Amino acid sequence: MRPVRAVLLDLGGVFYLPDHDRMVAALARLELTIERDRLDEAHYHGVAALEEFRDGDRSIWHAYNRAYARVCGVPVDDVDAAMAVLLDEFERGDVWTRVIAGSREALRDLANLDVPLAVVSNADGTVEAQLRDDAICQVGPGPGVPVELVLDSAVVGISKPDPAIFRLALDALGVDAGDTVHVGDTPAADVVGARAAGVTPILVDPYDLHGDVDCLRVHSLADVVAIVRAGLDHAEVRRPVSS
Repeated sequence: MRPVRAVLLDLGGVFYLPDHDRMVAALARLELTIERDRLDEAHYHGVAALEEFRDGDRSIWHAYNRAYARVCGVPVDDVDAAMAVLLDEFERGDVWTRVIAGSREALRDLANLDVPLAVVSNADGTVEAQLRDDAICQVGPGPGVPVELVLDSAVVGISKPDPAIFRLALDALGVDAGDTVHVGDTPAADVVGARAAGVTPILVDPYDLHGDVDCLRVHSLADVVAIVRAGLDHAEVRRPVSS
């Protein structure tokens, strides 16, 4: 069993999901009533629809928002209009504010294993403050879990899947790529980018949508705690965690 020496963490789909009230209000502008209890699931279907990832390219989010709209109950004839409204809503900012249940506790459990933790996120320059304000984590002492580093793509000027953003984290932590895992929910950004940097990806896949993705899949951050505790056996990285 090869031990895990450091854990890198994405934010969207791992700690945060889109705010329900914002999504409902956006689609209400089209007089659409949606299935509110499927909004979290809709995010993961949206991510599964992303065949490639280019941060800053608005067009890649067309597929995400179409899938999001379909899953939360938008009629087929209204999907394109819903996609446009959702694009606009996401671009207004402050949408990723719904904290995933259990994620704070799982992060604290990871910290208790005494492995260095770092956030590596494609974001807008505000995530370090948001994480502190939400008492999730911060660099050094504070209301949340202490982490070594928060890398926000808008701050460092590099975004996933560029392996350079992972290398920044590895250099800052002083760890080897082969001893590090990255936890994220987007294959085209998190899995591709981590692998290009030599880091082992762990894909958060709570609805089992990525059976074709060749990496370890988990249902939540809590599952990662057991993996790190046991040490990550690279001979088993293709075996998904069972439900």
